[in-house]
Amino acid sequence: MLLDVTAVVIASLTVATVAGPVGMPAAAVEAPIAPPAASFTVPDAERPIDLPISTQNGAPASTATTPLTVANLASTTGTDLLHALAAAPSRVAADFVESNPHRLHELLAAPPGAPQVSSWWAGLDSRAQRSLLGAAPELVGNLDGIPVAVRNAANRDVLRSTIRELELDGLRTGRTIATQNLQRLQMLYAIADALGPATANPPRTLLQLDTHDAGKVAIVLGDLDTADYVSYLMPGMFITVGGNVVEWTETAARLYDEQVSWLSLLAEAGASAEVETVAVVAWIGYQTPHLLNVGSLDLAYEGRDAIARAIDGLQTVRGTDQPFISLLAHSYGSTAAMLALQEETTVDALAMIGSPGAPAQNVDELNVRGEVFVGEAAWDPIPNSAFFGSDPGSTEFGARVMSVAGTVDVITNRVLAGATGHNEYFSPGTESMRNLALIGIDMGELVTDGSQRDEGRTLALLL
Repeated sequence: MLLDVTAVVIASLTVATVAGPVGMPAAAVEAPIAPPAASFTVPDAERPIDLPISTQNGAPASTATTPLTVANLASTTGTDLLHALAAAPSRVAADFVESNPHRLHELLAAPPGAPQVSSWWAGLDSRAQRSLLGAAPELVGNLDGIPVAVRNAANRDVLRSTIRELELDGLRTGRTIATQNLQRLQMLYAIADALGPATANPPRTLLQLDTHDAGKVAIVLGDLDTADYVSYLMPGMFITVGGNVVEWTETAARLYDEQVSWLSLLAEAGASAEVETVAVVAWIGYQTPHLLNVGSLDLAYEGRDAIARAIDGLQTVRGTDQPFISLLAHSYGSTAAMLALQEETTVDALAMIGSPGAPAQNVDELNVRGEVFVGEAAWDPIPNSAFFGSDPGSTEFGARVMSVAGTVDVITNRVLAGATGHNEYFSPGTESMRNLALIGIDMGELVTDGSQRDEGRTLALLL
């Protein structure tokens, strides 16, 4: 039975990986292979090549040279390691990656900044880029600052090859796959399911993929390169890749559809000059807590750093064409989000639902260019606890109230359900989802707060 299911999944995944999302550049979708031999000569892996000795930032420090081999690659770190891997013959780079996987994990845990990565990647010729894609797709796929289409191709390649490797490992031993490998395989199957077929509409991009331990993933719905509005869904406690990536991606898809519907309605009513576009990121880029460690801020700091890198990466690849960026954070994720926004990370809008608080005293301490919203459902025990610091729902904090209680939409006449407890904020047809969608497209004027003023939140406000 497992083999039958596997065959179906692999067939679907193979199509998705080779074809890629609609509209993606073909060069980035092809499996990374070396160019024809006639165009260049790849040195033998055993024969070292000479490179200038470099400083910490990768700039040549002298005319002296050092042979580039697997052995001396192992002593290189940070940006220097990126330069060395790109300059190395394909076989040397591949051998290094295979024999030193921990070095890549260390680099990805504390990578160079997105602007540095972008500059480094743009400075490589096409041969070096394709060689690195073939030798270290896990690295290329997870470095913020590398073009979105390239990362998608690399991550889909890693997803496909890792699934095959784990399946073959089970077949080779003639026994059931070891428990840890089976769990890992099920996690990867779930990611494949969340990506859907190559014909998925909107197209889905695998922007981030960590196949180890509990895993990390970011799946984008829509075109991250051109979208006018980009929303990040940031999860809280108990959300894992293996257990929730399909559900989390479906939530992002509902938010995407809601935003597209509102933008179409606004354009039709003359509230905007043209129909604008959106992208929603189903982001599980950090390990969320469980009951035994939720009382600590350790994972919130991990989430802080990870979301900061992700947003920095988006802003870097978009250059002068910046989108409106919103961060929609649930529960513990809101704590991590506020930690990030207390530092250098900046977004255009922040919405927090079911928040246990953070060290920030008020909205003025958060780098949000626009408005900050907070939603609290009935019977949710987490808001008002101020477990990790100030309560975002308090008057003193200064955030705008976002109603999640349920109502009748005065614009569409839809009956909107209320959210109850800690886990219904993203349920279909709720006032919460309606308001989150509007926050993500910079329509804060239409966000309901449960007061009598909601009767006047019609399209007339925008005309």
